[in-house]
Amino acid sequence: MGGVWSQLVGQEPAVEILSSAAEAAAKIVAGERVPAGAMTHAWLFTGPPGSGRSVAARTFAAALQCSTGIGCGECTGCRTALHGTHADVRLVVPEGLSISVAEMRALVQAAARRPTTGEWQVVIIEDADRLTEGASNALLKAVEEPPDRTVFLLCAPSDHPEDVSVTIRSRCRLINLRSPGAESIARVLVERDGVNPELANWAASVCGGHVGRARRLATDDSSRKRRETVLRIPLGLRRPVDVFACADELITAAEGDASEASKERDEAEKAELRNAMGGDATGKGVAGAKRAAEAAVKQLEKRQKSRATRTQRDTLDLALVDLAGFYRDVLVVGSGAQALLNHPDHASDVHEAARTWTPESTLRRLEAVLACREAILWNVKPRIAVEAMVTALRQG
Repeated sequence: MGGVWSQLVGQEPAVEILSSAAEAAAKIVAGERVPAGAMTHAWLFTGPPGSGRSVAARTFAAALQCSTGIGCGECTGCRTALHGTHADVRLVVPEGLSISVAEMRALVQAAARRPTTGEWQVVIIEDADRLTEGASNALLKAVEEPPDRTVFLLCAPSDHPEDVSVTIRSRCRLINLRSPGAESIARVLVERDGVNPELANWAASVCGGHVGRARRLATDDSSRKRRETVLRIPLGLRRPVDVFACADELITAAEGDASEASKERDEAEKAELRNAMGGDATGKGVAGAKRAAEAAVKQLEKRQKSRATRTQRDTLDLALVDLAGFYRDVLVVGSGAQALLNHPDHASDVHEAARTWTPESTLRRLEAVLACREAILWNVKPRIAVEAMVTALRQG
């Protein structure tokens, strides 16, 4: 299916449901009757990392704002919704570690208004699992009694109560996305991003079904180097001193990623804020403006620090997922199963580890990686969690 739906890679069942709902929404706008349940006001997009939860939500939002009602991808409604500039599509992307109740209340109030340029008020909440309890309660009230032309699109890893509260989940229509196949990902990299076919096939085979990760690996040399650094760890822990060296490499890489991703954006935000508040002005009567500007900059720096912390944790978690995939591959090879490897380009290292380690020690190593991910989730300092993990990896 073409139009906006081409954004969704390997998600044909979800596209069928969403396109039917968009057509029903267009009929509602036209005053026609539609079957009960054909279109609903609250949706929950779930699926593994990289499956395209937020992409599916944005695509559906574009289809709802489409002047043709089918998500043509060419009209102003489709294009502005996909690019995040549509006046009636509000996108919430938590830059810190959570979404606050104040932020959610303001969003709910704005969503209660009638659409201005489009046909629907659409609210997209990425990482809805980051809602605080107060924010969840504020959202619940809006989902229970929504305005006629407001649609809430929530994205979360799963519909488990730890990710999304049962009460909110029960009022949403669930769209469960799957990890796209390597062939579909490679095709998109070649056709949409112009990646060399050989490089696209490699990136698609090692990305674990994560479309965004595949694109980064195919287009960013530093991402490929960081992955190689991570995958050298399992067989590189030969001496006690290697524990601290490997732990430091993991942490430094994550911090470097966070700094690289944030530095340019942070400075631009500060300059824009100072300029907007007259903080760089000269002449009489500007002392008060400068004080106000500096106070606002301090608040901005606090938010930027929170965003950097999240970026560092997300980058570190991605490295831990790669590490867990290596130990999973060792278990697969050791058992004689014919399943595809997560890291086929490191098959020789995987086979060497399978010959050297017992299945029990491999499983303990895998459990150490998963325990590290959970510890960081519970706000254990990343360096402490990683050093404990790497110590366990060496001991086996």
